[in-house]
Amino acid sequence: MKTKNEAISHIIAILSAVCVVILDQWSKNQVVAHLSPPDSGRSVSVLGDYLTLYYVQNWNSAMGLLTNPVLLGVLIVIALVVLISFYWRLFRTGPLVYKVLFGLILGGAAGNILDRFIRGGYVVDFIYFRLPQIGFKFYIFNIADAAISVGVALLFILLLFSDSRRSKEHTDTVQSASTSGKLS
Repeated sequence: MKTKNEAISHIIAILSAVCVVILDQWSKNQVVAHLSPPDSGRSVSVLGDYLTLYYVQNWNSAMGLLTNPVLLGVLIVIALVVLISFYWRLFRTGPLVYKVLFGLILGGAAGNILDRFIRGGYVVDFIYFRLPQIGFKFYIFNIADAAISVGVALLFILLLFSDSRRSKEHTDTVQSASTSGKLS
């Protein structure tokens, strides 16, 4: 029975990745169709001045930190191999939530890689978040970037708290065993 549940959880992880890719590519196509040309000044307000849609072509990655396309391609392939091997080694029998979060991360990575391939080296970015009252402007990003960021952040939080909970449970078990041994 466990292998059937494992198979279902792997399928759910794959479906979450596929959903991210589909939503990401659909949204990028909508932005290109309705807000072209890039950097034209055309924008759509979603939440006043705080959240707008504004089309830019991102030829870099990691919020503009990597500008060499060859190095970027190599790093993307290495990151995907590391993620897949990490998933396979550590989380193939773990809780479903880990697998779904890996699906978000892999789907986001696949969405941006697909975008670079389809569009000749750039990624469509369009979500622009800012707080004008304090002059804060966040990087312009897309659905794939958001899926990667949310997946990594939630995975980190879950791993952090599950490890601390396991060590507390282990400490409690050791203490109760030593206490019951003293009472005997």
